[in-house]
Amino acid sequence: MRQFLIIDADDTLWENNIYFERAFDEFVAFLGHSSLSQREIRDALDAIETVNAKTHGYGSLNFGRNLRQTYERLCERPIDEADLGAVMGFAERILECPMEVIEGVEETLAYLAPRHDLTLFTKGHPEEQKLKVDRSGLGKYFGHMAIVREKDAAAYRSLAAERAMDPARTWMIGNSPKSDVNPALEAGLGAVFIPHAHTWVLEKEEIRGGSDRLTVLERFEQLRERF
Repeated sequence: MRQFLIIDADDTLWENNIYFERAFDEFVAFLGHSSLSQREIRDALDAIETVNAKTHGYGSLNFGRNLRQTYERLCERPIDEADLGAVMGFAERILECPMEVIEGVEETLAYLAPRHDLTLFTKGHPEEQKLKVDRSGLGKYFGHMAIVREKDAAAYRSLAAERAMDPARTWMIGNSPKSDVNPALEAGLGAVFIPHAHTWVLEKEEIRGGSDRLTVLERFEQLRERF
């Protein structure tokens, strides 16, 4: 039976968070704090990102803003514009990183596209996300693409209604419990959880169990067996 497959982008179709992690490592080295551990610096950044995401959303440019605020809060030396420019540069270079499509993804999309209705559903800065899709070469497999500020249950209900998706035949596929799995289940859709070793810490949360609409796979290519 033909299904509606809603598919996440970052860290589901291509590598993403590893580049943010590398930028953070560069930031920690540049900060050179005398007493705070990398974990404590990460906690400070996480707190700033949690607040700012509600206003500014996601993406490398907003990540740069968050790094700058963290630097201003934790820096132990006089702050000058050159230092702030260097901090922003760690984030800006993320856009220059190679587009690394995850193994098995393109072959699986090529298999699924003729058989089901595929929608790419992602959050972040619209132009940045569109650029990733273009660079990946995967856009041709999707009949529709939607970029939203936040992927919550309301966003899934809206997408399903707009695209006339039958919830009983609709599945969200992604690596994030917070943005992909739990809100899709809350909206009455099915969910396929494909864990990623480097999922952003703020996208992690306990998956709400007890649903017969939840499938867990180890690799994206296993979707060929499931659908």
